[in-house]
This record gives sequence, structure tokens and C-alpha cells, in this order.
Amino acid sequence: MKKYLLLGVISATLFASCLKSKDDEPPPPPPGNGSQTSFDWPAIADSSSQSLNQFWSASGNFFRASNTSTDWAQYWPNAHGLDVLVDAYIRTNKSGTVKAQMDAFLTGVRAKNGNTWINHFYDDMEWMALACLRAYDTTKDEAYKNITNLLWNDIKNGWSTELFGGIWWNKDNGSKNAPSNLPAAILAARLYQRFNDPNDLQWATDIYNWVKSNLYESTTGLVYDHIEKNGNKNTTWKFTYNQGTFIGAALELFKITGNPSYMADAIKAADYTLNSGFLTSNGILKDENGGDGGLFKGVFVRYFTRLIIEGSLDSGKKASYLNFMVNNAKTLWTKGTNKNQVLFNSGWDKMPGTTVDFTVQLSGVMLMEAMAEFKRRSMVE
Repeated sequence: MKKYLLLGVISATLFASCLKSKDDEPPPPPPGNGSQTSFDWPAIADSSSQSLNQFWSASGNFFRASNTSTDWAQYWPNAHGLDVLVDAYIRTNKSGTVKAQMDAFLTGVRAKNGNTWINHFYDDMEWMALACLRAYDTTKDEAYKNITNLLWNDIKNGWSTELFGGIWWNKDNGSKNAPSNLPAAILAARLYQRFNDPNDLQWATDIYNWVKSNLYESTTGLVYDHIEKNGNKNTTWKFTYNQGTFIGAALELFKITGNPSYMADAIKAADYTLNSGFLTSNGILKDENGGDGGLFKGVFVRYFTRLIIEGSLDSGKKASYLNFMVNNAKTLWTKGTNKNQVLFNSGWDKMPGTTVDFTVQLSGVMLMEAMAEFKRRSMVE
């Protein structure tokens, strides 16, 4: 995530069908009722996924920085672009069209990264490895597995004993942060679950324990952002991204070990996000602007979704979390979406302008894909 401090700031040949702007909208409310009564989440997710046509470079086979830009969206947002293609591949029952898009992506993004998958930023590589591992899981295409292994071997070089452990943010070795460690813990845990290498489980445990000891406020559930090489710790920045990745890492270790302390950690981090008042506004995940910040809510949504589906939650907690997601999705679709183009805003309760960052669009797509999955599982109407 090269510029995560800068919070202010499908081509038609592969997806031939047009963007939907009418048939997936909820029907008009009955007379006297001011609210919409139903939402076709699978159709909305389909339109949301197809909206990425507007960000795709057909000549370069990569996602562009915005719907009006010619520049690529950089490495880490493109990694999440692959992740949402995997979402679409699963939702469409392994569409050959989506698989072709995924394969084209491999060629284009590698070329834009200097004809290599290795990157200066450890967190960027972690996101690409996570996306490729999901792609391998769903397609069984060895190309994605090979990329995952290549990246994981380089990521592990980022660990050092300075600051009592942890992975550096990048290869300048200036700070260690939640973004460079928590996705690595998720990756290591998932690799262990797929391939049963005990070293991967040790990595996941060690990375998670380092974060919990150095970047986690156990009394509240807040995940701090980073610690500088000189030992100065930033305890004031509050990002949905860090909460989401902490939830994801805790959940994966809970699934492996059954240790309830991991589930307790995940719930505390989730509850802080929803209830502290720092990361929501009127029950909606806060506007973290464009640029890198535009993707933060999407990261939270992806791992919060997994907690709802795969976590050991009591019925009341699960219902509360689901209601939160439904409220956010309905708000985004009714208040924060330009349905003529299916473009999302960074503030989910406000209409977007004509130019939307790819990162912002990804967060909206992730939310709608989550709702479609809940619908497939009969968890929402």
C-alpha cells in the first residue's frame, strides 16, 4: 500500500453484457411507504462487478486509477481487483469469461510491475498473494499457486528481530505496521490450511502475537497503525483497514486451533469498529476518502463478512453484525450510487461525482458481493 497516508487524495471484449441500471433496482415502494422494500442482491452484485469495465485497460490488461484515468491503479489496488474477480468467478459458477479476465490480469499487472511479481512493499505483495491463493483455490490453476509461493518466500524476508519482531512495511526498513503484518498472518494461516506446512502455522502465530503485543489495545479492540524504527508508536490513527485485517487474522487462527481467545479478539475488534464512534457515522462505515483510503472499507467488509459466516458467534451477535451490513449496503445502493453507470462514492450516504477512484469502487463492489453471498446462504432477504 504505497500511499496509505494519502487519504485525501473487463474490458468490453471480456464482459460483453451492458451495465445494468434498471432491472436490478428494488421495486418502487407501495403507496404510503417511504422506504424500499426489497433488494435483489445477486443482481446488484452482478451490476457492481460489471461496473469494473469502466476501470479496465483493454490494451494493458490492468485496472486503471479511476474511471477517467489512463494510469494504472498501482500494485495493491490491482491485487484487490483480482480478489473481486474471484468473487465474481465464484458467484457466476466459474464463468469462463471471468477466468479469461483473471488470466489476462496476470500478464498485464506483471508487466506494469517491471515484469516481476516482487515489489518494494511487503503489504502490497501480501495482498497479491492472498488474491492469487483464492484464485488457486477456486480454479486449481497452478499459475496462481506459483505466484503465491514466490511472493510468500520474499515476504518472509521482511521479518526481523528489531522492535521485537514483525515484518517491515517496505524494504527501506523504516517502520513496522498493521498493514504489513496482519495480511501476512492471514496468508500464512491460509497456506497452512491448504498445504499443511507447520512452518506456516508458526509464522501465522508469531506474526499475530507480535501485532497483539505491539499494535493492539486490548481494553478497547483498537488496532494501532504502526511503530517507527526508533520505537515511537502511532496510537491515534484509526482505520477500518487495520480492524478488518486483525479480524481476519484472528478468525483464521481460531478456525485452525479452536482457541476461543482468537474469537474474542476478533469480536472485540469488530465491536470497536461498529460502536466506538470513530469508524462509523450514523451506523455507516465512515468516509475514508479516495486514493488508498478508498479501499479501506472494502478490506474491512471482506474480513468482517468472513467473521459473520465462519466465526463462532452467538445468534444475537450474528444478527447484529448482519443488520449492520444490510444497513450499509442499502444506504450505499440508495444514497451513494450513480445507477446510470453503477459508480459508488467514498461516503456511502452521498452521491458520487463523475470521476471515481478504483479503490473507492472496489469497496462498493466488495460490499455488494458480500450481500450476494449472504443471500446465497439464505442469511438475508
